[in-house]
Amino acid sequence: MVRLTISPRSSENLYGLLVQKELALRKSKQGTLHRYGPKRKDAEKWGHTSKRGWIRFQRCLGQVVVATIQARDETEEWQLLNSFIGFLDRHFRASIATILMSYDAPES
Repeated sequence: MVRLTISPRSSENLYGLLVQKELALRKSKQGTLHRYGPKRKDAEKWGHTSKRGWIRFQRCLGQVVVATIQARDETEEWQLLNSFIGFLDRHFRASIATILMSYDAPES
């Protein structure tokens, strides 16, 4: 499992921008990352159309977004990570100050 901590520039609502962009892409039948599961306040769960796994993210204090990326098969986790970081870079490069990546300890 990989965790991303995404800090926005100034006080932009990065979480709101992510949700709006996914909705716009879904309405125009574009994009590979789509929301699924029940709606919850300040939390989303996205899946990829062809990769097996999910991305959960939530809004935290200071408009920071924390995302958890988890694949069903650990060897495919990098593909989901690559897809999500590419999505962030393509659509929100001007809105993001930093992205911090951390790994969970491997299970023995």
